[in-house]
Amino acid sequence: MLPAARTVEELEARFRWRIPARFDIARGCVDRHAARRPEALALIELRAAGAPRLWTFGELARLSKRSANAMAARGVGPGDRVAILLGQRVETLLAHLAAYRLGAIAVPLFALFGPDALSFRLADSGARALVTDAAGLEKVLPLFSELPALRTVWSVEPAPPPALDFWEDVERASERDQAVAIAAEDPALLIYTSGTTGQPKGALHAHRVLLGHLPGVQLPQELFPQPGDRFWTPADWAWIGGLLDVLLPALWFAVPVVAHRARRFDPEEAVDLMARHDVRNVFMPPTALRLLRRAEVRPRARGVRLRSIGSGGERLGCETVAWAEEAFGCAVDEFYGQTEANLVVASCRALFPRRPGAMGRPVPGHVVAVVDADGCPLPPGEQGVIAVRRPDPVMFLGYWNQPEATAAKFRGEWLVTGDLGRADHEGYLIYLGREDDVIASAGYRIGPAEIEDCLLRHPAVALCAVIGVPDSVRGERVKAYVVPQSGVEPGPALAEAIQSFVKERLAAHEYPREIAFVDSLPLTATGKVRRSELRAREAASGGPCG
Repeated sequence: MLPAARTVEELEARFRWRIPARFDIARGCVDRHAARRPEALALIELRAAGAPRLWTFGELARLSKRSANAMAARGVGPGDRVAILLGQRVETLLAHLAAYRLGAIAVPLFALFGPDALSFRLADSGARALVTDAAGLEKVLPLFSELPALRTVWSVEPAPPPALDFWEDVERASERDQAVAIAAEDPALLIYTSGTTGQPKGALHAHRVLLGHLPGVQLPQELFPQPGDRFWTPADWAWIGGLLDVLLPALWFAVPVVAHRARRFDPEEAVDLMARHDVRNVFMPPTALRLLRRAEVRPRARGVRLRSIGSGGERLGCETVAWAEEAFGCAVDEFYGQTEANLVVASCRALFPRRPGAMGRPVPGHVVAVVDADGCPLPPGEQGVIAVRRPDPVMFLGYWNQPEATAAKFRGEWLVTGDLGRADHEGYLIYLGREDDVIASAGYRIGPAEIEDCLLRHPAVALCAVIGVPDSVRGERVKAYVVPQSGVEPGPALAEAIQSFVKERLAAHEYPREIAFVDSLPLTATGKVRRSELRAREAASGGPCG
């Protein structure tokens, strides 16, 4: 947590990490508030019909203890992986808190994932249990034969066997606290991040990751918290941005969270939500801000009274910042990080001026530099890879069951992000692009390999390659180059069929929004696709910007 300071220099000089040896997320986010003010508002759950359901810290403490005991009664224990396939709703939070109480490991899964994406993550994590809803259960049931480790499935909605009724088990369980001694370094969370040369990797985080996130939340939310703050994000809680940039830090600070996640971002609905529920703080991905701008909404005229807007996941752009600050009447601060080491760079107008083109300065407590190929820090102005020095409380423990990939993530004492950048003489960091092939689209970091694997399952696809191309709303959109099978006639109908094939099996944000049929792909001597050449072709042609 940040100490009081009038300047960023004073803040940096006074900041010290205070990470206790014993710490767990559930007791830090809920129990300590419930002990002092059990009636304090914690969660405002918006439902499809009827009035919002208001949840207090006292209720969350009692129900999460019951949830933990219900899981324990079904055999879940320390180290077991508990997958959570739900959107923004109270059961999502309860499942997380229950897993943390038991010393188990929560595995958040995006509710819009298709069967292929779910099958890989459930199998790779060795998930022992799953908490989901009727829609998630429909996707997972056909996969059971492929998931021998998955023994217990709860549904939060009425569902047929073999699913158990989540609320029935919770209501039968006791409210006694599990006597599990949990250390700050014990694993708590396994979040899958897209790779560029293979399947997604599971980034394993310890309980102390929450404490590591707090300063990086406080700065871009303009010295969060302040009296009257209330937090919301359209980002799903399955991603690190929704979970650790908003939900858990807000609860740590006893700031109420609004829970609502539409299947698609609707600018009109978002403005109405922020006005009706007195939202004061938001994490708004750049794509969402661009969509709001395109819709020509007038937030302040409709009663929106935000105090702070934080944005991250891709470059925001000066024009979008200028529009958002005028439209909402508050500062827009950027932040930077990735699943393995998040919220390590940020801006904060209250402490230091914004610099056009820069994403901010290192957050106090994190040592961030631009390094060369040997992991040596470069002087200001020189281009290299943005890196974070270890040890750091926000840094992951490693990739799940992939020690070689974990080792490759580091150059000496530096975790390398794979993003290119440079620093100026005052410590501001400028993002320049990616060292690898990750596609930054609508706030998601998308690895092409998983999409290519899916494309190759389509009977009409012989070869394929996936890259990101410029998009005025999403930052980048996914484009696939496809070599059809012999005898297959390419055309719009086939393109639509291939797009639907991927969307149904992975997720809506991953399917190729553009498909180009080609006769061949540029390959290396060892047969690997040269995506860099495809990107160069796009740049040379001045590819369309949608």
